[in-house]
Amino acid sequence: METWITDHPLLALLTLAWIIIWKGLALWKAAGLQQKYWFMALLVINTFGLLEIFYLYAIGRKYEVKVLKD
Repeated sequence: METWITDHPLLALLTLAWIIIWKGLALWKAAGLQQKYWFMALLVINTFGLLEIFYLYAIGRKYEVKVLKD
């Protein structure tokens, strides 16, 4: 694995950016919807963005954040 990273640094950085972007979006959505079990799963499980994309498009779309006015 270390050899692959040193042989392909640009691809490794693009993969890392891909993972961070999708994980950040999914964690933000789960936190906003107060879905603590999804948040913990998304934080711990690393699937190169696949679980995060599934969450955002299949689970996260079903719910809305509602703001209560005083």
